[in-house]
Amino acid sequence: MATDLDDPLDNPPIGILDAPFDSALSERYLVYAMSTITARSLPDVRDGLKPVHRRLLWAMRLLKLDPASGYKKCARVVGDVIGKYHPHGDQSVYDAMVRLAQTFALRYPLVDGQGNFGNIDGDNAAAYRYTEARLTQVAIDLMAGLDEDAVDYRPTYNGEEQEPELFPGLFPNLLANGASGIAVGMATSIPPHNAAELIDAAVMLIDRPDADDAAILEHVTGPDFPTGGIVVDSPAAIAESYATGRGGFRVRARYTIEREKGGGWQAVVTEIPYGVQKGKLIEAIAALINDKKFPILADVRDESDAEIRIVLEPRARTVDPATLMDGLFRLTDLETRVPLNLNVLDHQRTPRVMSLREALSAWVDHQFVVLRRRSQHRLDKIADRIELLDGYIIAFLNLDRVIEIIRTEDEPKPVMMAEFGLTDRQAEAILNMRLRSLRRLEEMELRRERDTLDKEQAELTALLASEAKQRTRLKRDLRKIGERYGRETALGARRTTIEEAAPARDIPLEAMIEREPVTVIVSQRGWIRAMKGHVDLASTEAMKFREGDGARFAFHAQTTDKLIVATESGRFYTLGADKLPGGRGFGEPLSLMIDLDGGGAIVSVARSGGADAKLLVAASDGRGFVVREGDVLAETRKGKQVVSPRAGAKLKVVRRVGPGDDYVAASGDNRKLCVFPLSEVAEMARGQGVQLQRFREGGLADARTFRFADGLSWAMGGEAGRTRTEADMSPWRAARGAAGRTPPTGFPRNNRFD
Repeated sequence: MATDLDDPLDNPPIGILDAPFDSALSERYLVYAMSTITARSLPDVRDGLKPVHRRLLWAMRLLKLDPASGYKKCARVVGDVIGKYHPHGDQSVYDAMVRLAQTFALRYPLVDGQGNFGNIDGDNAAAYRYTEARLTQVAIDLMAGLDEDAVDYRPTYNGEEQEPELFPGLFPNLLANGASGIAVGMATSIPPHNAAELIDAAVMLIDRPDADDAAILEHVTGPDFPTGGIVVDSPAAIAESYATGRGGFRVRARYTIEREKGGGWQAVVTEIPYGVQKGKLIEAIAALINDKKFPILADVRDESDAEIRIVLEPRARTVDPATLMDGLFRLTDLETRVPLNLNVLDHQRTPRVMSLREALSAWVDHQFVVLRRRSQHRLDKIADRIELLDGYIIAFLNLDRVIEIIRTEDEPKPVMMAEFGLTDRQAEAILNMRLRSLRRLEEMELRRERDTLDKEQAELTALLASEAKQRTRLKRDLRKIGERYGRETALGARRTTIEEAAPARDIPLEAMIEREPVTVIVSQRGWIRAMKGHVDLASTEAMKFREGDGARFAFHAQTTDKLIVATESGRFYTLGADKLPGGRGFGEPLSLMIDLDGGGAIVSVARSGGADAKLLVAASDGRGFVVREGDVLAETRKGKQVVSPRAGAKLKVVRRVGPGDDYVAASGDNRKLCVFPLSEVAEMARGQGVQLQRFREGGLADARTFRFADGLSWAMGGEAGRTRTEADMSPWRAARGAAGRTPPTGFPRNNRFD
């Protein structure tokens, strides 16, 4: 007997399994994962359906909701599905049913819905108590053969009903309608295709089972989305995606340009990419306008009714339509990427990624199996009927004796079987015949039916015995059903165009911003503003500042220009001229727009001359170099460290290198001028540079580039704005790094060139 001192772990109760936690967890998780993969998330390659979709269609078929019948409430269908076949949540089942009915979600809808089944704006469907549905002809084609032993059946989850393991029909549903799903550790994403193209490719595969991927692409040109649009990938990219089963397709909206009187125009979008909700798309475009992130677009309007019509109005009629649309393709879902991951369950219910050719071949192989099973089932039915017909004919040939046996014998069945050599089924059928069937004409009809069945039996026997006949029969059946989905029909006509196009261009700043002249003014205290137009820089009325402040920099620019700000620490910043505060007030401090902490005083604020323009930069110790403006442009508020002055030095000079300039003039605080070739100055992206001029005392006052043949000019000062030019600079010419000599007579006392 156990006592209280016994250790329960030494005698575990019944039902407790002592096993390592990691192995027990991995085994159970694997079971869960496989259940999710095979019984919920991945479609079967043979009918393209997940279990929930298959059970929905099967339940609707049993409810006799064919296209010719009336509609029934969706609540009735959902109730049957979750009660008999699919014990999951009613909302998830209804959501699956809604998608089967949405013309913008499925290329070939399988459910014909009546009521609110949602819309392309993203609005949800009404509750299932308000909506009704029935099957479409596509669903009937997909289920054709269920009554002819074409597929296996299995018990439902509670064992009370039977359900088909898959559908046998000739409609290529997997690729025609596509599929998407997320399992455990894997996912599937298959875009819809054109059924007529798929059927043509399948017919080709019947004749050429070893055809390569290129042969398939002669028929299947690319996806065919229910919402239309344009696939802009190259043929090589499409072929690569289909050959590997992984990839994607760039899909753009379809639009037209409507011209107006006076030169105005507007872009009208008539088809949007697959899977994009129109309402959210318009909200995203409107947000670009409100946030001023796409200034060349003025307005977006939704004028859609039954057809999509999104009107895009440019800011000005001078805006290039291609530039406007390229910008929207890059910034919104007017261009999206539809993924391809052809991950499906094969005929052994094993998940794997197939190529387009493999998926089509697997479907064709399934159709051969269905053809043979349906033929054998028909042969069995014919054999049963012939057996009965033979009994009926014997009865008619011996009608009087049969009647006599029935009248005189207590058990006529064994007597007839013994006397006429009848089987049990034949004797039972004769005894169950109606008296009206005993007319003489019936014998002729029986013999005619017998001959017809003999002929059909011979054809089916020959069909099952010959693979060539099976291929011919399947091609004929495919072509027949292909007529219903032909390219000339409303349902089968291709909706998506395949047109190769380059990726949407990066929109230049000049195209994004309306070009307007402005005058940039920077005060001595670092306040900046932009006045509209090119005002007179000498006008005291325009140059208004706070008390104790004054002008430091002033120049003309355009709203499309970038401004380069340099500080004593050698850090450079970039500002957009269109982002500057207006000129009515005193502006705003530069420190609010860029992080000037620790950067020191501002040395220069100038308009950028372009990425390829060059700047001469130099520190107060006389070291400097040439740098491309593209290397000083900064993307963030923190700027970019370009010049690294030595201890005790600071950035002193930032000047643009003029076109044709071939010499550098450097002036020191010690009133020495040195001139040397520009080619002796290193071109760098960042650093300290080389010694431009040496000083015994003081430092660099100024430096600039010039054309040696034109001489050196400098400002004379005063209100007249006169300049003086020294034509011959040979006396001051020296090697880079020299101390220099006294400048020409009249050189400014501040030793600067302006």
